[in-house]
Amino acid sequence: MAHRRLHGRGALFGTDPAGLVPRLVGLRPHQHRAVPVEHPREVPFVVLTGARGLGKSAVLEELQEAYRGHTPVALVDCAAVEFAAPPSGRPAEAWSPLAQALLVIAEQLAAPVTGAGRIQFPRLMSGLVAVAAGGWGDADSERIRREVERILLLNESGSWLSGIAGRWAGRVAVNVVTAVTGTGQLLTAAIEATLDSLSEGFGNRRHQRASVWYRDYPNAGGHARRGLMLLSGHFRAGGTSRQHAERHLVRALLADLTDAYAGVLPRMQRIGRPLILVDNAQSPPGPGLVDAVLRDRAEDIADQVVFVAGLRGTGAFLRSAVRRELSELARRADWTPDAGAPSSRALLVPLPPLGPDDTLHIVGAACGELPVPPQLPHAVHRLTGGNPLGITVLAETAAQRLPEAASPAALLTGEVRLTRDQPGAPAYRELLDRLVPADRLGELTVLAAAHDYDSACALADALLPDDFGPADVRALRTRLAEEGLPVAAGQFVGDPFVRTLLLLRLHHLDADHTRWRRAHETLIRHYAPERDDAVRAGYRLHHQLALGADASAIGHLRDTFPALDTRAWLATLRFVASAPYFHAHDEAGRDFTGQGDRRAAVALGRTDAEHPVPDGADPALHRRVRRLLHAVWQLSDPLVLPDATVCDRLRFELEQLSNLRPAGNALLWRASREWPEDALAGRPLRLPEDDDDRNAGGA
Repeated sequence: MAHRRLHGRGALFGTDPAGLVPRLVGLRPHQHRAVPVEHPREVPFVVLTGARGLGKSAVLEELQEAYRGHTPVALVDCAAVEFAAPPSGRPAEAWSPLAQALLVIAEQLAAPVTGAGRIQFPRLMSGLVAVAAGGWGDADSERIRREVERILLLNESGSWLSGIAGRWAGRVAVNVVTAVTGTGQLLTAAIEATLDSLSEGFGNRRHQRASVWYRDYPNAGGHARRGLMLLSGHFRAGGTSRQHAERHLVRALLADLTDAYAGVLPRMQRIGRPLILVDNAQSPPGPGLVDAVLRDRAEDIADQVVFVAGLRGTGAFLRSAVRRELSELARRADWTPDAGAPSSRALLVPLPPLGPDDTLHIVGAACGELPVPPQLPHAVHRLTGGNPLGITVLAETAAQRLPEAASPAALLTGEVRLTRDQPGAPAYRELLDRLVPADRLGELTVLAAAHDYDSACALADALLPDDFGPADVRALRTRLAEEGLPVAAGQFVGDPFVRTLLLLRLHHLDADHTRWRRAHETLIRHYAPERDDAVRAGYRLHHQLALGADASAIGHLRDTFPALDTRAWLATLRFVASAPYFHAHDEAGRDFTGQGDRRAAVALGRTDAEHPVPDGADPALHRRVRRLLHAVWQLSDPLVLPDATVCDRLRFELEQLSNLRPAGNALLWRASREWPEDALAGRPLRLPEDDDDRNAGGA
């Protein structure tokens, strides 16, 4: 795969100055050129954190490409199917996700690199044979042979002895199959054959050292065979005993790597520390691997392996970890572990969203020579909030569907083919498949319209099955937080991009939009006026507007304008006008398939003549508020491109309102300048600061 530029991640990959990973590995990416090694005595365990779609997997895949063939490198995805359950015929007591991951890691690390041959893993090989042998009690000889041969290839040197592993595999298989029935004797036969292979005939000094390594296993009494027997027994016992055995398997892997770099000749041949990449480290075997490495390092069992993990969420279980922003690591990792806290050996780095310039470059690179509407990249950035996956998918959709799909709404609902071997699907569905837990997509689609626990319960009661109750609502909210989705006041789903995608799915669940309307009608009833509560009123008006009913919102904003605090009034306007909008579908519902956007016509005053003013209302103020509401509604909509004409009208209407409120003149005037600028730049509309805010910020 050709090198791809990862935008906004220079602090990890940079070469001049060297980024974090090159400084830890000691090699420039994609080159066999050394750079000074940072933290020469103890290496931080780097953990990239964040929600889905922030590019953790992309970073790890790029690191694998950058160092493959230059230094030993391995990448495992803990969410892969191979770590979910034992292979066919393998009993659970003789298999674990972590043991399987160590085998996969070692297989990749063993590959030859520039200037150096294959790495051998005699310690890990011996331990894995002992673990596997614990499940051979009633196995057929062919299964035993397959398992043994794969493990023994970890000790393949690539030299003239290259055929020895296959011959030894046959020898071990014969010994095991012909042994007297009984787990103990089967295990003994396998272990003795393993140790014999390391200490007899073709064994060199390194193999000799490895053959006695298990003498130091707890209670082994200085006997390697007994150490391996105990390891196998602890593994089969499960629970904390298995964790103890797995920790020794991890230690065996790292000891073999240390041995490969020991001595004068290997050091001269090998440039760069070995690199182990662990994706989705929140899933087994990730936590066990991370814990084993950190605990050994805390106990001064040293290694020189660079670990970089991707972790969905915030890394809350690594309570004492050093936390740094990515930008802080561009030149130096200010990291010092706490001697008494194993998790302080971890360096947690949240991956930030991408910036507008990154979005511009990604869209431009994907579309090539296609003419891209100049406002589209900024609109894509506003919609996605800088989410790398969202930007990438929408950029690919634009490349496939321009010029007919020239707005964020058209891109989201347009069909895109992300891989050649799969059929196309609407982009919003492709994104939800990757950004939302699949087992809770249905529930989140409904609850995305909620604002808090109580409103979510109201929606669950009205639209979800009876077995999804209040406890499930709490559990789902907790899960979203654990996965790293931001928490936002007034929204059950805090991430605006994910919420937009879920609401879009809710609208398209039914051809007649039944569940869409039921959700908003439920929340309108939930926030029915019980007292003079401005917050409840804002939520109610928001959901009425989502169904196309603007009369109550206009009346509320008109009547509160003369007396309400100006900043609070602007906040209410902005929130109410953040209601989702879908083009006219029919008299009762809305959909993207309709033509035109009626909000612009209202905002520009083209419908003033046909709109009756309620009795007793000031006609000029009423119409101005109506135009303003529809202008803000359209300009704050992340699914449409900003309309410069509507921006001009927004500026004018706010200017005119500022003349009517001398006390709030400054805030309204600033909003008249800042809101059109924000809209045209593809930014969310910001509440303007008053003079006190500005003075406090500058003090």
